[in-house]
Amino acid sequence: MNTLTNLYYSKDHIWVDIQDDIVRLGVTDHAQSTLGQIVFLDFPEEGSVLTTDNPFGSIESIKTTSELIAPFSGKVLKVNTELEDNPEYVNESPYDKAWILEVEAENLDSIHNLMSAKEYEDYVQEG
Repeated sequence: MNTLTNLYYSKDHIWVDIQDDIVRLGVTDHAQSTLGQIVFLDFPEEGSVLTTDNPFGSIESIKTTSELIAPFSGKVLKVNTELEDNPEYVNESPYDKAWILEVEAENLDSIHNLMSAKEYEDYVQEG
């Protein structure tokens, strides 16, 4: 399992990268390896609003379909439309090519509810 120390992680296996007021998120390496070959992603349009702990889309593999759960609330500024034609990016490059959304978070203080890389690794090990 590959976790990057500069990111935050949710219990729903979403990674979060904060750059100023913009938050980029995607699916963790652990999640993609557990799901297997990713074949489709469904995600919101730009301008949509995410609500903490609510689904904002889904990810489908050859094994199963799982909901993507928002780790915080905010407005979707940008979506990675390359994933529509290249869902395999999630398997190949979960922290680079496979970012899903860029969001303007309503409250960056909610980031404190997320885990560090070490905490996430421990969480997965316990799981």
